[in-house]
Amino acid sequence: MSPTHAVVEELLRRIGDGDPERVAELYAQDADWRLNRPQDRHDRPATPWITHRSGRAGAAAHYRDLAAHHVPGRADTRIERVLADGDDAVVPGEIRQTAKPTGRSYHARFALRLTVRDGLVVRHHVYEDSLAVARAFAP
Repeated sequence: MSPTHAVVEELLRRIGDGDPERVAELYAQDADWRLNRPQDRHDRPATPWITHRSGRAGAAAHYRDLAAHHVPGRADTRIERVLADGDDAVVPGEIRQTAKPTGRSYHARFALRLTVRDGLVVRHHVYEDSLAVARAFAP
């Protein structure tokens, strides 16, 4: 297993454990963090985790926001595989969540693009079905 693959596997394990601070330890202080989102997120206050962030603090905030807006115990993530090449990795999969404010469940395909350097994630880009997420949170 390559060093990049090992870091990604550990990241996925920590995300599954649900401790935002432990997850954030795997990110560089200046990590580039992007999620596909509408240009103007101000019209989507119900989904504050869908935004651009940076660094460890941004990573921790993302996972705290994500947990705060979903029903605990009603989530599932299926990882298809980890594809690693040098410093880069792609993780395709599917999430299933339940929106806390509406009680509506959704599932969305995603691809996570990561770059790892010196044992830390320096790039975290997520491409997901944000329409499915938005519909679950719509009043």
